[in-house]
Amino acid sequence: MHIQHNKDLHRFTVEINGHTALVDYQLYDDALDIRKTLVPKEISGRGIAAALVKAAYDYAVEQKLKCLGTCSYAVVWLERHPEYNGQKSTDYVEGSCAITPHTAKK
Repeated sequence: MHIQHNKDLHRFTVEINGHTALVDYQLYDDALDIRKTLVPKEISGRGIAAALVKAAYDYAVEQKLKCLGTCSYAVVWLERHPEYNGQKSTDYVEGSCAITPHTAKK
């Protein structure tokens, strides 16, 4: 899986079988907040969302940024990976921005 980081768009992406999965984030003074995680249905169930979220939070750690989650998938990921010392953003709403199949098609 070849994950690409577009810093200008604040996005991590991977293309598989002609479908693009992505993680969008926002930067704050000292934090990276994953706002959206999208994986098309055609390529779901392969650990793609987890790999994208990990890449984004690894980038945050490298940049000495806090790991925040607005996307509910990212929040659950952070709960499963306490070593990232992540937390919910103030914008977090339970169940928001779950992996949405069909919206990230190429």
